Amino acid sequence: MSVDEMAAVREPDPFRRTRWSPRVRWRLLPWWARVVLVYVAARAVTTAFVLELAGRQASNAWTDAQPGYFEFANLWDARWYEFIASSGYPDELPRTAEGHVAENQWAFLPVYPGIVRVLTVVGVPWDVASVVIALIAGLGAALVFHRLMSRFLEPDQAMFAVVLFCVAPVAPIMQFGYAESLGFLWLAVALLLLVDRRYGWLVPVVLIWAFTRPGALAFALTLGLHWIVRWFTRERDPFPVRERVAAASVAVLAGVAGLAWPAIAWAATGEMQAYTDTELAWRSSYIGYVELVPLTPWFQAGDWWLDQPMGTIAPIALVVAFALVLASPWVRRLGVDLRLWLASYALYLFAVFFPQSSTFRILAPMFPLAGALAVPRSPWWRGGLVAVSLALQFGWLVIAWRIDGYDWTPP
Repeated sequence: MSVDEMAAVREPDPFRRTRWSPRVRWRLLPWWARVVLVYVAARAVTTAFVLELAGRQASNAWTDAQPGYFEFANLWDARWYEFIASSGYPDELPRTAEGHVAENQWAFLPVYPGIVRVLTVVGVPWDVASVVIALIAGLGAALVFHRLMSRFLEPDQAMFAVVLFCVAPVAPIMQFGYAESLGFLWLAVALLLLVDRRYGWLVPVVLIWAFTRPGALAFALTLGLHWIVRWFTRERDPFPVRERVAAASVAVLAGVAGLAWPAIAWAATGEMQAYTDTELAWRSSYIGYVELVPLTPWFQAGDWWLDQPMGTIAPIALVVAFALVLASPWVRRLGVDLRLWLASYALYLFAVFFPQSSTFRILAPMFPLAGALAVPRSPWWRGGLVAVSLALQFGWLVIAWRIDGYDWTPP
């Protein structure tokens, strides 16, 4: 044996040593497999959190003490969806002793309970079926979100954006009996189609989304602003007549779709404000029964939570802070269309939503901001974000999901 051959025996090929390291194996996986692994790992951590809390859950209106996972995952609004699947929507609005509209099914849209009901028809228990649909939809949302982020970020940044999406403080909602996962999926698909300017495919997506979760009106505004931006930049970015007509048509369709459910509630009950009065019933425990006046709920909440003058100063400060966030370099990396969505959805919430314990869940459709947080590549930054997100996730479960017997902080 030659000296070179003996050296080769003593010194293994470095490439052979590292070729199958975990990092290399990870990089060799296709993008979709990496997303699936991230999603499964995140859901496993959340499941551990949920089981820990379920093991300490006392008897309550929905479950016995120490319920199983699927039973514990169907608290709160999950029971409204089950009620819709079994009994539909009321023809006559229920009322309180004082004559006000009480909480009822019209606050919840029909696509999610309809899909879950299909599984129950073939024998799957509701508590299991609701979680299965939510999990599948959440995985679909993560996969589409990766494709969306890949339009703006480098591969490692796009993947870390998915990590943040999967471990977000309210990410447990993707494995509970809620419609949020389906809403995330349709939103991610709609944003991807918008960015790619595939306006025709937006038609079915927007129509389904409008009957899954609120948000179509905000997307209509996004489409309108998108049309205006393209019009004023048409010299450097051609905006042919065919695309002008298509984008405008979908914007109008989204607006009509966003108003369709209130119109359906009106037609079914004979009361024009059936939907809005139903929604207002949920905030009555804070500020009583009041009329919905756009652009006032955040000031009403500020007054209730903080008194004056902070009740007025805080909402204004939040608006200014959010505008600065949208103008930041990291958010600008996400392109014009995603920033238009973030601004439109923020305006929609500012116009009609009353901030309370559900605020964090309602803010979840702003998940494209995860892409901005994924821009820095520092291991300390990324590791710290994941750790903080998981800590906040457990805190959200303790505060908002667990029932302590005198709870006033629903998710």
